Amino acid sequence: MTVSRTKDQQSIVQTIAAPSPEQNQFEGSLRPKTLREYIGQAKIKGHLTVHIAAARSREEPLGHTLLHGPPGLGKTTLAHIVAREMGAQLRMTSGPALEKPGDLASILTNLQQHDVLFIDEIHRLRPVVEEMLYSAMEDYALDIMIGKGPTARSMRLDLKPFTLLGATTKAGAMSAPLRDRFLNQFKLAFYELDDMQKIVERSAELLQMKLDMPAARRIAQSSRSTPRVANRFVRAVRDFAHVQGLHVIDLPSVERTLMAFDIDAEGLDATDRALLKAVVDDFNGGPVGLSTIAAILAEEQETIEDVYEPFLLQQGYIQRTPKGRMATKKAYEKLGREIPEGAQQALFV
Repeated sequence: MTVSRTKDQQSIVQTIAAPSPEQNQFEGSLRPKTLREYIGQAKIKGHLTVHIAAARSREEPLGHTLLHGPPGLGKTTLAHIVAREMGAQLRMTSGPALEKPGDLASILTNLQQHDVLFIDEIHRLRPVVEEMLYSAMEDYALDIMIGKGPTARSMRLDLKPFTLLGATTKAGAMSAPLRDRFLNQFKLAFYELDDMQKIVERSAELLQMKLDMPAARRIAQSSRSTPRVANRFVRAVRDFAHVQGLHVIDLPSVERTLMAFDIDAEGLDATDRALLKAVVDDFNGGPVGLSTIAAILAEEQETIEDVYEPFLLQQGYIQRTPKGRMATKKAYEKLGREIPEGAQQALFV
């Protein structure tokens, strides 16, 4: 017995796999194709190299793998690379797109031998959908209820061995039963400056840009230690240079472009600075709750927590405490403020 896919169900798989032609061309041209080309995340690359080699030698699917970390660090890119290194087809969807168990069933029953199923935002799976994954991950089987009431019966469908590759920015939001079923769990970290510069230089070369070293370094410094941001800046710099008729992009050209976007040398944008000013000026360095910060900035709490806070925390501008967010010494120095008397000096690292 197989589960046929309707037109609506087919679109669930294509939700992420089919971006706009322009976006697809740009992202596809910059995305590394192999682990050798992938810059940074050396430990993860090393582990994946071993696991992929072992799986291929045994002619088995790669063990189910979870990638987690802030957005823009390369989780989707690694999914493409894993599928290519395994010589397998990549099928892509997202947690919010799988609304009903039937949506997931239609995808699982149409997977081919050793396919890689990539579920982005896997922490947003509905519980009833998530539970269907348990037997699929452990036994390569799918338990389906047929009928309702006293006449209902369970039927088990065998699935072809596959690899589930999940990605999330909130590993803690996943249920423990689902998280524990992933054999490999890797956390992607923010990139070092030297790696960021290599990414910028590689992207510029692929886009046939003549970018001198100081200009590349400046873009790397302002890219929030995140490759996705770096590639966005590279594209913006290219567009500005093209309009100005520049053949070689130098440091002043990059600085003018970043200034147009309110990006400073440390990679902070207008919202980052507004957040720091709110904590420092309006609340004397904190503590202040996330909901209050979101209201002041007119942003969603989730946006503050997922987009802005990770970089500010990683760079040491703010700290989380049980009572709320607090500014550090570095935040005061960034804004040119003096630390007020009576402040909790232990927090100003």
